[in-house]
Amino acid sequence: MDSQKEALQRIITTLANKNEELHNFMETLSHSLAGVQVNSNQVVSDLEEEFDTLFAALDEMKESMINTIKQEEAKKATELQNQLTQSTNALESAEELLEFANNALHMNEEEEFAKAAKQIKDRVTMAPAFRLTMKPKATDSMTHLMVDFSQERQQLQKLQFLPVPRAPEIDVQDCQVCDNTVTVTWKMAMEDSKIDHFILEHRKTSYEGLPRIKDEHCWEVVDNIRATEYTLADVKFDSKYMNFRVRACNKAAAGEYSDPVTLETRAFNFGFDSGSSHLNLKVEEGSVEWDPQGGKGLESKVKGKENKGRSGTPSPKRTSMTRSPATRGTRDRFTGESYTVMGDTSMDCGQHYWEVRALKDCKSYSVGVAYRNLGKFDQLGKTNTTWCIHVNNWLQTSFAAKHNNKAKTLDVAVPERIGVYCDLDNGQLSFYNAETKQLVHTFKAKFSQPVVPAFMVWCGGLSLSTGLQVPSAVKSFQKTENGVGGSNSSLNSIAQ
Repeated sequence: MDSQKEALQRIITTLANKNEELHNFMETLSHSLAGVQVNSNQVVSDLEEEFDTLFAALDEMKESMINTIKQEEAKKATELQNQLTQSTNALESAEELLEFANNALHMNEEEEFAKAAKQIKDRVTMAPAFRLTMKPKATDSMTHLMVDFSQERQQLQKLQFLPVPRAPEIDVQDCQVCDNTVTVTWKMAMEDSKIDHFILEHRKTSYEGLPRIKDEHCWEVVDNIRATEYTLADVKFDSKYMNFRVRACNKAAAGEYSDPVTLETRAFNFGFDSGSSHLNLKVEEGSVEWDPQGGKGLESKVKGKENKGRSGTPSPKRTSMTRSPATRGTRDRFTGESYTVMGDTSMDCGQHYWEVRALKDCKSYSVGVAYRNLGKFDQLGKTNTTWCIHVNNWLQTSFAAKHNNKAKTLDVAVPERIGVYCDLDNGQLSFYNAETKQLVHTFKAKFSQPVVPAFMVWCGGLSLSTGLQVPSAVKSFQKTENGVGGSNSSLNSIAQ
C-alpha cells in the first residue's frame, strides 16, 4: 500500500510539473501570437517610413535637377536674346547705311558725291554689323543635362529585406557562476563575418527551467558586446536562478534571441530580525545602529519583565517578525546589557557566507552565530550556544574570539570587512578578512541545532552584505587546511 502511494505521489508530482510546463508554454505561445501582430504592424510602419524617406530624397533630387535645367535655360535665353537684340540694332544701322549709299550713287555733283562717299566709308568701318560675331553664344542643345537612371532603377528593383543574423547558441557547459560573478559564453551556429556586436539580456528569477513569460523581474540589457562572452561582476545573488538570452546584430538589424538558459545562483540571504533586536538598536535594511534613546517609552515595561526573572527561557507569548515560520520560530526581544540582534533566517546544513563592516567609530561589536533559543539577557560568546569574534575600541582596542565565556586574543589587525563562513556539515565557523581572504579564526563545533547569524553593537553600527557565494579563496583554504587552521582547542565545543 505504501509503495503504491509513493508511486502515485511520484506520478502526481510528474503531472503537476508537466501541467506547469504546459501553462508556461501556452503563455509563451500566446505572447508570441500577440507579438506577431504587433511586430508585423511595426515592420510595415518602418517600411513605409523608409519608402517615404526614399521618395522624399527622390523628390528633393528631382527638384534640384529641374532647378539646374531652369537655370541653364535662363542663362542660354539671356545670352541668345542679347545677341538677337544686338543683331537687330546692327541690321537697322546697316539698312540705313545701305539706303544712304544707294542714294549717293545717283548724286551728280562731284563734291557732294565725294563727301557722301567719305561718310559711307567711315560709317562702314564703325558699323555694328561688321563688329558682331556671327556665332551664337549658346546652343539650343540640353543633352548635357540628360540623366540615365537605368542603374539606379536596377538597384531599386533589387531591393529586398535586410539579412538578419541567426540566433546565437549559449554554451551552458562553458558558463561559469563563481564569486558572485556570472560569465556567459555563446557561439554562432554558422560563421557570420557581418556581425557587428551582441546584446545580452538577463534577469533574476525564482523558477528553475525554461524562463517564464510572466516573471516578477524585468530583463536587463547589456548592449554593444564585441566578444562571444560577457561577465557580470559583483552580482548580489538574492534569487535562486538567473535567466540569460543573447542576440546578434549586424550594421542594419538585430537577430532572433538565443534559446534562453537558466543558471543557478544560490546564496545565503537574510536580514536583521528587528523583532528580536534590543530596544537600543535601530534596525534598517542592511544595517543596525546603536540608538541610546531607543525604547525610552518602554523602559517601565522592560524593567517589569526583568524583575520576573532571568531564566533566559523564550516567552511563548511573543513572536518576532518572520520571513519564514519554518526557519524563524519565536523569541523575546533582547534586553538588559545584551545589545543583540539576530538574523531572520536559520541554517541547518550546507555552507554559507556573509560579510559585515563596522561603521565609523564603532566602540564595540560582535559577529557570529547562535542557537535560536538564546536567552534575552544572554550575551554573545558568554554561553555555550554562541560563537563570535568581538572587537572592543573603547579605551583600548582588543580583538578576541569568544565562546562559552572563554576568550582567545587574536593577534591580527581588525579587518575593515569581516567575512563569516559557516559550514554546518563539517561543524566549523570561520572568520576572514573579507578583502584579503586571510583567515582570522576558526571554531570547531558539532552544532546540534540550526543556527542563526548573530550580532552585538554598542555605540556604533554595522552594515551587512548578504547574497554572497562562498568565495573561491575561502573554499580552497578550507579544503587545504581541512577547516582546522586558526582554531583553538579551548574554544571548541559540543553544544547541546
